[in-house]
Amino acid sequence: MKTVIIQYNAGNIQSVLFALERIGVEASVTDDVKQIEAADKIIFPGVGEASTAMTYLKERKLDQLIVSLQQPVLGICLGMQLMCAFSEENNTPCLGIFDERVEKFNSNNQQLKIPQIGWNNIVDLKTDLFKGVHDQAYCYFVHGYYAALGKHTIATANYGLAYSAALKKGNFYGVQFHPEKSAIVGEQIIKNFIEL
Repeated sequence: MKTVIIQYNAGNIQSVLFALERIGVEASVTDDVKQIEAADKIIFPGVGEASTAMTYLKERKLDQLIVSLQQPVLGICLGMQLMCAFSEENNTPCLGIFDERVEKFNSNNQQLKIPQIGWNNIVDLKTDLFKGVHDQAYCYFVHGYYAALGKHTIATANYGLAYSAALKKGNFYGVQFHPEKSAIVGEQIIKNFIEL
């Protein structure tokens, strides 16, 4: 089985590689269209800013490639947000795989530090991505923008408001949290994705 991590100008690739290694999965990191198309499982990671990332994807025609993929694809953090229709971060049209919009956390709430950094629990878990993960499990989040709840939501988190902790449509999955930094729960989720 061939697992590929899409290379683009967004961080956290190394920690995703380490997380895969820990469960005995070797992965290659590439932006080569043929290698990505030939993979059995594809991870679309991301830490960074939406418009810069979208520009990079478009320059390399990776935007067209990603939406055409037929095998399981997992977007992580910014990767998931870029799979949505639109991001308020610099008013960025995104890939449009999911209908949900990405919005900025409201900083008027003095109780909440923006970005959200740290552990938060996920609830209303749906699909085999969460097999063996209990409702209210804790995952590690770092984000100032969130995907609204919608018809593709398969897990919910709450930070001043309820939002999509995970999305799914067809072969596309997205998680707002970082499974590669979410200890045993995150390891289980990555393992589930690889076994889909």
